[in-house]
Amino acid sequence: MRRVEDVLDVWFDSGSMSYAQVHYPFENADWFENHFPADFIVEYIGQTRGWFYTLHVLSTALFDRPAFSTCLVHGIVLGSDGQKMSKSLRNYPDVYEVFDRDGADAMRWFLMSSPVVRGGNLVVTEQGIREGVRQVVMPLWNAWYFFGLYAGAANYTAKWSTASTHRLDRYLLAKTHNLVTDVQAKMDVYDISGACDVVRGYVDGLTNWYIRRSRERFWGTNGDVSSEAFDTLYTALETLCRVASPLLPLVTEQVWRGLTGGESVHLADWPDADDLPNDPELVAAMDAVRSVCSTTLALRKADGLRVRLPLASLTVAVDNPAGLTSVADVLRDEVNVRDVRVVDVNDASAQDFGVEQRLTVNARAAGPRLGREVQQAIKGSKSGDWSVADDGTVTSGGLALVEGEYTLETVAGEGAAGSSATAVLPGGGFIVLDTEVTDDLAREGLARDLIRAVQQARRDAELNVSDRISLTVVGDDECGKPRMSTRAW
Repeated sequence: MRRVEDVLDVWFDSGSMSYAQVHYPFENADWFENHFPADFIVEYIGQTRGWFYTLHVLSTALFDRPAFSTCLVHGIVLGSDGQKMSKSLRNYPDVYEVFDRDGADAMRWFLMSSPVVRGGNLVVTEQGIREGVRQVVMPLWNAWYFFGLYAGAANYTAKWSTASTHRLDRYLLAKTHNLVTDVQAKMDVYDISGACDVVRGYVDGLTNWYIRRSRERFWGTNGDVSSEAFDTLYTALETLCRVASPLLPLVTEQVWRGLTGGESVHLADWPDADDLPNDPELVAAMDAVRSVCSTTLALRKADGLRVRLPLASLTVAVDNPAGLTSVADVLRDEVNVRDVRVVDVNDASAQDFGVEQRLTVNARAAGPRLGREVQQAIKGSKSGDWSVADDGTVTSGGLALVEGEYTLETVAGEGAAGSSATAVLPGGGFIVLDTEVTDDLAREGLARDLIRAVQQARRDAELNVSDRISLTVVGDDECGKPRMSTRAW
């Protein structure tokens, strides 16, 4: 290596990288013709008028071709104080401490799932890095640990299989199919943060829905375990590791090698979505159930109604009641209500269910077309002088509005008559939860609490089911749950 003292221009030098790196045209002509233009380049937004520009100028002048096919532009990485990250200021978490505490994958995920890869700025904080650990890394590892623990206890060797007909298994396999197609679509257009969003959502569904609702199938109520559940979870985890390996290379390597005994996940082929069942109807219905459950449990929490306390009924108004009705039993069990009623949101009466539709006129969008009359439309939306025709045409203040000039949403009102709570669903529609606790419901809830407490007491005392115990209820705690003492016989 020797120093070249005379440099024409540093930007000219960097813009020549495409061919100068291989000493073209003096040698390596074949390599250059097969590798130019580049598939993609990446640098921060400041290079828009620097490296990106000079690459194209020189490439166009010399070869009449662009220098690259795709350009990834990331934003500026800022320190915890909001200033540009700087070695002299040391305004960022110590990298080696992050690696030791959270792992290199945590830092990698934090950067790739952040707005910085979409051109936005990013403030690096320890809390942000740990959020990725909480949302993705630990749930993935816990799912693998759960599988290994119970597969080992059952002495069962799982295999890659999509043969299960169980509804939850079919749902997970269909979600895995969507995972492969969605992540591949994001990767094909270099949308790394979008791919991270897909993986994050899948991991949440895997751990907080499928595994939680399938636990008894893994340890068996009568000592019998479900081989279909083990095979399905194995298939999901193995496929997930291959899909997420570019994003979480170290964690997925450990999990995949533990699952398969193979050499490396990074030597495995990308999954073929056609190997997995595709069931959009089931996925839509189960995802709708998850959304309804989340909203209903939030209502319970707001009203101080614990989940083990059964309630009389839940009414769900959605656009596609038929799909949700097919999985209403899952919804009934998850939110602990005796009866679930699913109705069409378009047929539901606002007065009956305590909800109302609200029209908001977008003055900026409607103004250029309506001129001064836009104020008349706004006044009509606020006074209730508006309507929706059978063909979907919206009229406000006697003026017809076009799509984009208004927002029509369903919002919770004061609630229906009697004891009930109403909430609007994120994807449209609403729910009405009967919150009246009768004596019968209270007794059943108390019985559930007692059973749960006894089961916990047995586990704490390391007692078998056959061991008899004495139980004494000594009152309620501050949450209304029974306090008790136990003694083994």
